[in-house]
Parts: sequence; C-alpha cells; structure tokens
Amino acid sequence: MIFGTSLADIQINIHYEVPKMSDLLFQRILLPVDFAPISREAFLLGLRLAHQFQAQVFLLHVIDTKSLDALNALGLALPSEEKTQKKRLNHQARLLARGLLTVPEAKGLQITRILREGKPFVEIARTVRAEKIDLVVMGSYGGQTGDISHMFFGSTAEKIVRTVTCPVLTVPYPFKNLTTKVVNPASSPAKRSKGGTVRRAS
Repeated sequence: MIFGTSLADIQINIHYEVPKMSDLLFQRILLPVDFAPISREAFLLGLRLAHQFQAQVFLLHVIDTKSLDALNALGLALPSEEKTQKKRLNHQARLLARGLLTVPEAKGLQITRILREGKPFVEIARTVRAEKIDLVVMGSYGGQTGDISHMFFGSTAEKIVRTVTCPVLTVPYPFKNLTTKVVNPASSPAKRSKGGTVRRAS
C-alpha cells in the first residue's frame, strides 16, 4: 500500500515505439554496374529500393584488368598501350555513370560513385566490407558495351552471393518494364539530380 493509494489505483503507461522499416533493414545499398542492359535495370530497381528504405547508394564500376591482360596475350592490344587503355576505360566509365545518374529515380538520394580496377567480384566484395554495405543489387548475367573489359556479370553474381555476408538481390533480364531512359552524357549534358547529392569516392 502506497500512502493514500492502493496498487489497484496505480496506472502504468508503457510506451513502445515500433521501429520504422527503414530503421530495421537496408541503409547502405551497393549497385555494381557494367552498363549492360541488365545492369541498368538492376540499377533502377536498386534506386527504388533506396527510396523505400531511405538508404545511401554506392554506385560501383570495376574495370576488369584481367580482360586487358587477355587482349594483350592475344596480341589484340600492345602492353605498351595498357596505360592508355586504362585511361580511356576510366573516362568512358565516368561518362556512363553520369548518364545513369540522370534518371528520375536518382533524385533525392545520396549517391557515391566508386571506380575500381581489378577482378570484379574481388573488388565488389572488398567494397561491401569497406563501406559496410547492407544489400547488393546486381544483374544475374551481363553483356558488353563495346568492350570486352566490361563483360563480367555472368559468373560474378554467383561468386558474390557465395562470398559476401550481406543479402544479394540478383535481377534477371528482362525485369518487368523498367523503361526509364538513360541519357548518354557524351551527346547530352548530364544534369545534377535535384534534391540529391552525388559524390565520387577517393
């Protein structure tokens, strides 16, 4: 008995706030791209998921140096031209990434662009660890964009599923009707995504 009050008269209020979905699931989403059609569709789906979960987006492209070595071995490219080849591929990748970021789905999102050289699945797994990624969204197989060095999603997706510790969403091609047009910045100046921020990783 509390002075002047019985226990039966005491009302205990417990307030429990149900966590929002965005607080429970994915906050950092990695979107590896090779600029093939399936890669673009996976990218668009990843952006929509980022809006759903209010997540930060990491756009990653890996220049497959192993493919350059294969070209050199076949005599299709001279070893002395390797530096020039990498410079050209870097420039092309930056232009294509800018084109991806012109889509309406990119607006309002915080997006970090990352460009790496090496084996694609190794660099993707490394980025997952370094950036503390919660979800990877990528195409289930790849194509090529005029360069053999851009072909890598065929077996890469399977290796990533087996290697990383976060969920991996693989997107088949074609995936429903994601028909948003991607602008080619080489023929049309890229515009900054209104309301969002884009930065390039060092």
